[in-house]
Amino acid sequence: MDIKPSPVQTDGRRTIGSYWEASLPQPRQDRQLHGNAFFDVAVIGAGFAGLSAALRLAELGISVCVLEAEHVGYGASGRNGGFCCLGGTKLDARQLVKKFGLEEARKFLAFQVAGINLVAQRLDSWGVDASRHSKGEIYLAHRAKDVTGLKSEAEFLRANFGIRTRLLSREQLTEEGYGGPSFHGGLHVPYGFALNPMAYVQALAERVRRAGGKIFGKTPVSAIDRDSDRWRLETKNGFVRVKNVVLASNGYSDETVPPWLHGRTMPVMSSIQVTRSLSEAELAGQGWTSDTMAADTRILLHYFRLLPDKRFLFGTRGGIFENAPSLSAMQKRARADFESMFPAWSNAETDFSWHGHVCIARTLTPFVGEVPGLDGVYAAMGWHGSGVAMASISGEKIAGLITGKLRQTDLPAPLQRPFTRFPLPALRKLYLQGAYWLYGLKDR
Repeated sequence: MDIKPSPVQTDGRRTIGSYWEASLPQPRQDRQLHGNAFFDVAVIGAGFAGLSAALRLAELGISVCVLEAEHVGYGASGRNGGFCCLGGTKLDARQLVKKFGLEEARKFLAFQVAGINLVAQRLDSWGVDASRHSKGEIYLAHRAKDVTGLKSEAEFLRANFGIRTRLLSREQLTEEGYGGPSFHGGLHVPYGFALNPMAYVQALAERVRRAGGKIFGKTPVSAIDRDSDRWRLETKNGFVRVKNVVLASNGYSDETVPPWLHGRTMPVMSSIQVTRSLSEAELAGQGWTSDTMAADTRILLHYFRLLPDKRFLFGTRGGIFENAPSLSAMQKRARADFESMFPAWSNAETDFSWHGHVCIARTLTPFVGEVPGLDGVYAAMGWHGSGVAMASISGEKIAGLITGKLRQTDLPAPLQRPFTRFPLPALRKLYLQGAYWLYGLKDR
């Protein structure tokens, strides 16, 4: 299949120039909400979490609507790198054990694995072609001294969680198709797979529609207020009155809807580039032929994988300000890093380049539960750049909390803590810039 950058759309749809958009036929455009409506539950955000909550509620016969500011797949669920893997927090295994105890850390890991299995089961049972590949994920030491850390991590995971990882030497990396001058060793974790996230999120939306859930596109929510025994959600062309609300817009949230959100999360930039298809000779020349999901050991990590059509996806963290000069500089840095790490492909043109928001919480963990002080308002947010699996299962759990089939204490402890507010929220991006400079020094 010949995939080319999409032309400018004229139907009001906002596109981002991603490979995922170009890889699929133009998806359905859900109509806007006009007038007033009554539902049991309103979900804000048509991503993995929001749609998962809506699907489970609709299947239980509960009337539910999803209010999306743009269209399904416009936010992080249609922009990410397609890593259905462990994650959802910026705390490593040792930090989780120290903060929550070993038993709760184990529950949290089991929750992540269940999320991966849920996505796989959905794709299988729905018959979705999401271009799945990769058996697990590999972490690559970008400095020789990081190999020691990978060995320690492997032993910790085995001893405390029973995870049988696999350590690879530099020579084994080369033998198994992970060639690159920057890689000194690797740690393979046998959980997760890669996929086309746009194919998955569009399939999820279609299941919501089939189950009776309503999705309204181009319908941003401007306010949430209490109206007698219900919540009233204001939109441009009407309002919705509901018993319960689910906040699931993650890094694309309006912090005034509701005001409780203000200063409690921080959207930061992640950028992705996808090359043209690489020839077998080019792949052999670099020594990278594996289709395993990969990331390096930097704090400001790089994540990358070989796609089924032999294009190479390369993502970076580290952008903060979303303006034209900053975005251009971020893309140039990403391209320079790509050429440094994969010098044999320095002439491989970038066919697609885009960016998205990663939602960071001060707690460095997601929050899945009822918002303090707002009876009937729930949140499922804060995936820290790894939301395919975590958001999917968390959305289902929110539905369980709303229906009373699940208690808050049934969830792993790391998910139960409401977001705390960042100090001096207006200055968040400025002091994050300072942290990024420090991380850059530590990553050398």
